[in-house]
Amino acid sequence: MKKTVLFALLLAGYSGAAIAQSDSTQPKKKGIFGQILDKVGDVASGGSSSNDEIANGLKEALRIGISKGSDQASAVDGYYKNTLIKILMPPEAQKVESTLRKLGMGKQVDQFIMSLNRSAEDAAKKAKPIFLNALTSMTIQDAVGILRGQDNAATQYLKRTTSDQLMAAFTPVIDSTLKKNNATRYYGDLVRTYNKLPIATTKVNPDLTNYAATKAVDGIFTLVAQEEKQIRENPAARVTDLLKKVFGQK
Repeated sequence: MKKTVLFALLLAGYSGAAIAQSDSTQPKKKGIFGQILDKVGDVASGGSSSNDEIANGLKEALRIGISKGSDQASAVDGYYKNTLIKILMPPEAQKVESTLRKLGMGKQVDQFIMSLNRSAEDAAKKAKPIFLNALTSMTIQDAVGILRGQDNAATQYLKRTTSDQLMAAFTPVIDSTLKKNNATRYYGDLVRTYNKLPIATTKVNPDLTNYAATKAVDGIFTLVAQEEKQIRENPAARVTDLLKKVFGQK
C-alpha cells in the first residue's frame, strides 16, 4: 500500500511539473530531486521497501550522469578542448610561459600543454569504476541528504568518498603518460631554459605530476557537477526503466 502511495505521489509531482512548464505564468517547478523530496516527505523515512526504491532511483540517475561525465573526460580532447577543465601551465610557471612565448618558444609551450591534458584524459579512464563503487555504499541517509542538499550535493558526496582514491589512481597514470608524451621533458626543458634567464629571480620547480593529477581530478568533478545539474533540472534526459518506475513516469 505504501509503495502505491509513493508512486502516486511521485506521479502527481511529475505531472504537475509538466503542466507548469506548459504555462509560462506558473512559477518554475523544482527538478526531479526536489519533487521527490516535496512529495514523498515523511514516506522517505518510513518502510524499508520505499526507502530502497528511492535510494536505487537516485543511484541510477547518478550512475548515468557519472558515466557520461567520465566518458567525456576520458575522450580525446576531453580536457584539451573543454575550456572549463583544460589544464594550463601551473600558476607558478605562467610567467615562464609568457616569457618563453616572447622568446619564440610558443610551439614547445603548446606541445607541453597538449601533453599535460592528454595525461589527464588517460587518467580519467580510472574514474568511472571508482565513482560507481562509491554509489554501491550509498545509504538511504546519504540519498535523502543528497535530495535535501544543494545543487551539487551528490558531487560533494563523491568528493568526500572518492577524492583520495582518485588521486591514488590518477597519479601513476599521469606520471607514466607525461613521460610517454614527453610532457615531463618539455616542461623540464622549458623550466630549465627559464631558470637560466637573468630575469628568473625565483626558480620554478620542474616537478608537475602532483599538479596535473590534482587538476585532472578537479576536472572530473566539474563534469560530474554539470551532469548532476542536468539530473536535477531536466529529468526527461535521464530516462531508464528503473527511473520510470521510481519517479512514476508514464
